[in-house]
Amino acid sequence: MNKSSPDITKESFAEWRSPRRGTKNPEVMTNALWAWLADNRISAYAVNEKFHGPSPFGEGPGWCFDRFGQSETHLPDGRIVYVAGEHEDYYDPDFYIYNDVAVKSPSGEITIYCYPTEEFPPTDFHSATVVDNALILIGNLGYPDDRRAGHTQVMRLDLATWEISRIQTSGDAPGWIGRHTATLSSSGREIVVTGGRIDRLNGADDVENIDDWSLDVDSWCWTRLTRRPWPRFEVFREGMTRNHLWQMRHYQWAKKNAWHDLREQESKLVKELGALPDLALLSSLYAPDVATQVLGEDEERHSVYRIRIGEVVVRYVEDHFTIQVTVEGDLPDQVVEKLQADLVSKLSALEQTQFICRTIENQ
Repeated sequence: MNKSSPDITKESFAEWRSPRRGTKNPEVMTNALWAWLADNRISAYAVNEKFHGPSPFGEGPGWCFDRFGQSETHLPDGRIVYVAGEHEDYYDPDFYIYNDVAVKSPSGEITIYCYPTEEFPPTDFHSATVVDNALILIGNLGYPDDRRAGHTQVMRLDLATWEISRIQTSGDAPGWIGRHTATLSSSGREIVVTGGRIDRLNGADDVENIDDWSLDVDSWCWTRLTRRPWPRFEVFREGMTRNHLWQMRHYQWAKKNAWHDLREQESKLVKELGALPDLALLSSLYAPDVATQVLGEDEERHSVYRIRIGEVVVRYVEDHFTIQVTVEGDLPDQVVEKLQADLVSKLSALEQTQFICRTIENQ
């Protein structure tokens, strides 16, 4: 959608350009700028350019509805409820994690509610599940200072009053989880949580969740459904500095497609690594000689690569700092050690620096 913005003046833009927290639970903060941005999902940078706004380096981030980790829930009556989310990443001047709720009526009208952070913390990469007349919001990535090891954030958003409240849970919870899937059971009284990532805040940060969990919505008690004893390890640059896999893959794509900034990309790689790496290693990075089948990148999950060894699938999850490996079954120790050595050797050659391997302990 690309609606015009006839009611938005430079003065109203200046009044509402910045994100803000609520002072009541809830506080209606609907205004022409935010409603227009919710319809158009323009980046904070683009809207600031459109209205000739001030630099976010001096004035702080701009309000934006172009977000990651925002939940979108379609209600039976036709309303759509959007909850929180983040814009950009931590290094961007427009980075911000929201704690608001936007409700879009079937007619297209948008109402935006804001909340005090004490009652609704900045939240992203959560799940939203309709239970009775409420949305149950599970999980959060959030700002690093707000994360609590071993704790799982659970909130209740009342769909009649739009009041939000914390839910105190008991039992065996997954911990500080985000990016997961939440599914309501056939009885409608349990929410089953699978997948996602858990921040343990203990040096093995942000590990993949390999188990299933259930939250009873009457007792608010967590039950752990599985305890998979799968071997896991992660490989990373010495000093846990950022790797260059994304840049290498993008350069490889640009070269294949004769992209216009190929030389600029190559120059950056050479500057950061000292020399252009042997990019042929990328094609075999997750293809050790013990594999019986290379399954390649997961079509539904970006940066997830899989191989099969006999009947066991091995999954490589790639991010900017680590490659985490999960062996989905039982393999001999010597085979797991070969997987570790193969990955360390190839990454060290690609990045032209030493990589380290460490075991991820299952919780």
